Amino acid sequence: MVHPGAIIGDGAEIGPFCVVGEHVAIGARSKLLAHVVVNGHTTIGEDSTIYPFVTLGLPSQDRKYVGELSYTKVGSRTTLREFVSVHRATGEGEVTSIGDDSLLLAYVHIAHNCQIGNYVTMSSTAQLAGHVIVDDYATVGGMTGVHQFVRIGKHAMVGGASKIGRDVPPFLLVAGGPATAGGLNLIGLRRAGFPAEVMAELKECYKLLYRSHLNTSQALEAMRAIVKTIIALGKSLDVIITAEGVETPEQAAMLREFGCPQVQGFLYGYPGAAETGTKASDNVTSITAARSSAA
Repeated sequence: MVHPGAIIGDGAEIGPFCVVGEHVAIGARSKLLAHVVVNGHTTIGEDSTIYPFVTLGLPSQDRKYVGELSYTKVGSRTTLREFVSVHRATGEGEVTSIGDDSLLLAYVHIAHNCQIGNYVTMSSTAQLAGHVIVDDYATVGGMTGVHQFVRIGKHAMVGGASKIGRDVPPFLLVAGGPATAGGLNLIGLRRAGFPAEVMAELKECYKLLYRSHLNTSQALEAMRAIVKTIIALGKSLDVIITAEGVETPEQAAMLREFGCPQVQGFLYGYPGAAETGTKASDNVTSITAARSSAA
């Protein structure tokens, strides 16, 4: 059953016994294999595959939800396996979203207002409570429960059957109930192409946070001091320092304060597609220009 008001992209396939609601938009070449229910104001990107008995955009299970207009979004090239459930958000105009190129295995639950990034992998029966954020390239092991409002950082790996009640910093491997940090996600970082020198720097940061006698504030201040020293050393040697991976205005402001001459990162531009010939170096920005572009 496909409502006449639904928008179905070119080449999209709707299999037997699917139900597609009035306010649904399905991108080109995406596939709903069978017995899929898509309701509410839900958008599915291009080239995504939705397996049998998945439900998308059904009302939130949140007691605060009273029928307000809210949204559900699934990106492009994402795969949702059997019995995945993704609920619409609570709050007028709010969104529950899953990014591009992600893989959610059977029985995963994404509650209201969750934000799932790109290239995320969630194993079978992983369960997210409301307002959880899972950043790009993170992996969540099977049978893991994540408390509401928790954030799982980029390239983090959460072991199976874990209980996640607090934020998981980027790049770390955590597991257990309650979860504890077990070091860097070295295998994931290698697979993602992180250079050895970057992984060494991350390891030093991990030691400061988890293996020193410093509290969190002191460890962060020590990291700031390391960055400041590297920039000062570059100036003394007449070497131009480029800070990579700048993603927030706060990071840019700190680098500006320390006198870093050049910055690069998602705050100023995303990498281009391979066919365009865009290189990462094309997004290098002087710290002066960055001030105006980030404002």
